[in-house]
Amino acid sequence: MNIKVITRHAPSNYGSLLQAIATQTVLERLGHGCEIIDYVRDDEHGLRAVTTAAAGKGDRFGGARKLAYIAVRYPEEKAAEIKFERMRSRYLKLTPRCRTHGDLARLKADLFMTGSDQVWGPTLGGHYDEAYFLSFVANAPKVAYAASFGRTDFTPQTLADYGRLLSAYDGIAVREDSAVGLLRQMGVACAGQVLDPTLLLTGAEWSRLADGGIGGRYVLVYQLHNNPALSDYAVRFARHVGLPLYRVSPTFHQVRRGGRFVFLPDLPHFLSLIRDCTYFVTDSFHGTAFALNFGRQFIEILPNNKTGNRNQSILQLTGLQGRIATDLADYSLADSPIDYGRVDTILAEERSKSMEILKSLIGQ
Repeated sequence: MNIKVITRHAPSNYGSLLQAIATQTVLERLGHGCEIIDYVRDDEHGLRAVTTAAAGKGDRFGGARKLAYIAVRYPEEKAAEIKFERMRSRYLKLTPRCRTHGDLARLKADLFMTGSDQVWGPTLGGHYDEAYFLSFVANAPKVAYAASFGRTDFTPQTLADYGRLLSAYDGIAVREDSAVGLLRQMGVACAGQVLDPTLLLTGAEWSRLADGGIGGRYVLVYQLHNNPALSDYAVRFARHVGLPLYRVSPTFHQVRRGGRFVFLPDLPHFLSLIRDCTYFVTDSFHGTAFALNFGRQFIEILPNNKTGNRNQSILQLTGLQGRIATDLADYSLADSPIDYGRVDTILAEERSKSMEILKSLIGQ
């Protein structure tokens, strides 16, 4: 079949790119042609993306402060946009660029799929987008694999809208256990909870994309959210274990948060930094997924917003809730190694189950 996948592939972050690569890879291994729908909203691209984010800061973010925010963030956002555009072109098979629902309606496929990541959560502007619910598809089956709501606090009206849109799907599997509950609340059938596509590939398979790394023992921090407590913890943790701290980020303003800064690396280097680190500190769901894939000793600090349920879901699935640092003055997780024999067994079983659900969704 020709399968076209809509997902959040275009934000300038590594998780968005990696989950799209994984979805494409797995579908191709099953014998299908796969294209990622290159849907990029105008308000999530270029200068408008930065001004949209600034507007979302609300009234507490005054006019002068918003202008300063835009002046600082736009150059780094542009640099990341150029780099990630190049990486998407290299690693993904993309449809022609779609900017509107009208562009999307002209696409043809044997089957359309909503892919992984926070596709059913709010966009940068704060509202959901029906495109990620495949509302533009009229004459082809539509399914969802590992789709995520990103959060659980939706208004009754939003849940009613979601129920209407999702009831038109031919099959749905979701990434978090909380999403299973939301679908049940809406009265929408669910094929089950499945692994994020990045976890369908093993660490050995991902390592083929990685470069030779930097060598030596080190602590790595990969931080998505503006949480000074996490930044301070990473610095103190590295000092506690007596190892250098490296910080990897596609946003240059993190240079001030501590550690030897690795700015906007190519994908192979990003992967090798995680693969080879001695300890890993993160608030990122996909950071956690790759710590699991590569068998790293990681410390999880939950995001300081409302999206931590996705991190908690994968930790609960693998029995690693104890890796969440709740006391940021306690570094004892450094002396509690993860038993990856048990974790790898769980992941192997979950990969098998997830692949069977995926195959049933696409009629294979």
